[in-house]
Amino acid sequence: MNTPADLIRHEIQERGPMPFERFMEIALYAPGCGYYEAKKENVGRRGDFYTSVSVGSLFGELLAYQFAEWIEELRGAECGVRIMEAGAHDGKLAADILSWLQLNRPKISEQLEYIVVEPSARRQEWQRETLNHFVPRIRWIPRFSDPTIQRFNGIIFSNELLDAFPVRRFGWDAGNKKWFERGVAVDGEKFVWTRLENSEFGIRNSELEAVLPDGYTVETSPAAENWWRAAAGILENGKLLTMDYGLAADEMFSPVRPRGTLRAYFRHHASDDILANAGEQDLTAHVNFPVIRKIGEDAGLITEYFCLQSKFLTEILAHAAKSNSFGGWDSSDTRQFQTLTHPEHLGRAFRVLVQSR
Repeated sequence: MNTPADLIRHEIQERGPMPFERFMEIALYAPGCGYYEAKKENVGRRGDFYTSVSVGSLFGELLAYQFAEWIEELRGAECGVRIMEAGAHDGKLAADILSWLQLNRPKISEQLEYIVVEPSARRQEWQRETLNHFVPRIRWIPRFSDPTIQRFNGIIFSNELLDAFPVRRFGWDAGNKKWFERGVAVDGEKFVWTRLENSEFGIRNSELEAVLPDGYTVETSPAAENWWRAAAGILENGKLLTMDYGLAADEMFSPVRPRGTLRAYFRHHASDDILANAGEQDLTAHVNFPVIRKIGEDAGLITEYFCLQSKFLTEILAHAAKSNSFGGWDSSDTRQFQTLTHPEHLGRAFRVLVQSR
């Protein structure tokens, strides 16, 4: 029993149909064999999907410039020089950020403590290999509840993390006027969808439900919500930032997404066959930004930005140009920036949420 499919099949045989949330957790994160545990090279040209980091170093360099500006503001409030990244995968983004700071902001770099939140021992190994020459200023913690982190002053951020948290899937039963949860069962050698009873969807809107087609599907992510709540809870003074696929309030229910936003990715092709090849393909669902934003605000954070990645990065570059912080700009930087911001590439796909205390 050494594959996610084996683990899922065994658990269903022992306990009966499982919520999709559990299926996704095993498929992506089963220790030693889940998609994000076993496949280091799943990003970029040789992988299954592209990210802003895989475009090149410019993304991390622009973030480093913005982080340096924020750190200068925070130091005025007597905060330490600290950055915390969650979802660092192989450490490439951290390396890009740290390299730029070392070259362009040496005083900040010398005082910086860079903390990586990483529960996976295997991914920590990948990160330590990438970040070997930065190790004196980096440390790892498995979770926000680590006893060494109680109240945090600085910047907490993630990039394309929340969309990879397991989600619950709910379908609309138009005949009975109620929501049901979609679970996973076994049929021969295949995993199949099944209806789970006694599972209530937490958002009700009678006017909307009156026009929804039968089987209309939405997702929620308690894990992503809990992650944001935990991050907001430890932030005493600073910024909380995420960049991810996601939806604004007016996009949550749309006739163009009757099957929800959950997708599988394999070798740069999207698929609706979510249950196939468990552990061999990426699974991702759009972040519910209105919910995430409210969680932060309920914890006392102030929302500073909620915008497209293209706008966020363009504003950073415009500000940096005034100080000539990217004086060595060349054609490679131009191509990277176009990919990161053009609406037909990554500019429209990603949104940025920044909250502060």
